[in-house]
Amino acid sequence: MIFELIHTDRLILRKIDNEVLSFVYGNYSNEELINFLGLNSLEELNKDKEKFNNGLTTHNKKILYFQLLDIKNENVIGWCGYHTWYTDHERAEIGYGLFIENLKNQGLMSETIVPIIEYGFKLMNLNRIEAFLSPNNIPSLKLIKKLNFEKEGLLKSHYYSNGIYEDSEVYSLLKNDYGN
Repeated sequence: MIFELIHTDRLILRKIDNEVLSFVYGNYSNEELINFLGLNSLEELNKDKEKFNNGLTTHNKKILYFQLLDIKNENVIGWCGYHTWYTDHERAEIGYGLFIENLKNQGLMSETIVPIIEYGFKLMNLNRIEAFLSPNNIPSLKLIKKLNFEKEGLLKSHYYSNGIYEDSEVYSLLKNDYGN
């Protein structure tokens, strides 16, 4: 299989969708899967396999994300993409994360998110990109605001994490408002 790639100055972004996951789960050994997916253990792999086997897509909702590979060694260091893509409504929720703490605050996500947004508007035919952020996640809030996402409101008790209900601020970026 030939993987779709986007190159930035410091990263290679490797597209992951249901087709890619079907291929790698059907053809790679557990060791190869752990390496390809950037996981740390067989336990993490088993959790990932369970998500895949339970279905990542429905008739109108999909995922599409990109792994962030360090351009120097091609190690997986994070992800960025759309984990809730409503194809019927041409909208998706963007998400992102770095796996390695000491790589944060180096502008890697700023470098990554622009081509991912462009990919969404141009190739996925999105009209709207949504972001749901914790009001306490200052780095993500700065990133989203820098990209001209507009705050739309607050969802109370939107996420349940570590035994606590957390609020989310809702942001959006519309295709007509994006600079390209």
